Amino acid sequence: MSGYEIAVNDDLDLDKIIDSGQCFRPHRTGCGTYRFISGSHMVDITDKTLVSGDKSIKGWDGVTVLSASCTKKEWDSYWHRYFDLDRNYRKIRSSIPKEDDFLRSSARAGEGIRILCQDRFEMLISFIISQRKSIPAIRTCIEKIVALYGHEGFFPEPSGMLNATADELSSCGLGYRVSYIQKAVKRVALCEVDLDALDMLSDEELFEELKSFAGVGDKVANCVELFAYHRTGRAPVDTWIKKVIEEKYNGHDPFPRFKENAGIMQQYMFYYAKVYGL
Repeated sequence: MSGYEIAVNDDLDLDKIIDSGQCFRPHRTGCGTYRFISGSHMVDITDKTLVSGDKSIKGWDGVTVLSASCTKKEWDSYWHRYFDLDRNYRKIRSSIPKEDDFLRSSARAGEGIRILCQDRFEMLISFIISQRKSIPAIRTCIEKIVALYGHEGFFPEPSGMLNATADELSSCGLGYRVSYIQKAVKRVALCEVDLDALDMLSDEELFEELKSFAGVGDKVANCVELFAYHRTGRAPVDTWIKKVIEEKYNGHDPFPRFKENAGIMQQYMFYYAKVYGL
């Protein structure tokens, strides 16, 4: 695949990002090739190191060379921020206290994960769906929604779901979440809530506004803050992270001390727990 080339001199592993539980539409299209979809944006990316097998491309300095099916303007205007490329994740990993063995192990395992900055409406709907569902099941539900209401394979706009019936949504495997989805779509499509305008709020104000949506509790609100609004100080607590807190930190919340990096540490722990267990 030819296209715009990007050299990333920092942690970046597209496989781990796809498996980190923060995104549901990006997927592998081959060895070292990926398709990332967010809202109405799509890009095919090739990790040239993985495809060519030429270790000199990556080199000892840890630079990852990507080839993207977009122009430089498109990359700079959307995908650069999407992959959080202005943040130094190596530096963040190096800041982990030496005495925190579990987090250091988690960060080593999760090296390459970055917090994506994704479409706000898509994340709201996706994480409402996510409750009590596995990641593969969430992906299946979302793809069914895209097939029914999306355009050219993109996640639907709020207006495109406004007339969705309960039966249609039930056919997507949404179960008890159907009414939550209908209510959320209506509020956004009819401009009762401007998701973009919420970005002006503080973390706590945004948290409360997101919880005003039916079916959105603390975990879902924090997920939307972290993965759609890029509030990296938010650390969602699901069943895996609850286990981590109980078994590795004696029931004490470890995240407040990491301040604006709490959500990044949470992703390392979540990935480690899911892949390697506790």
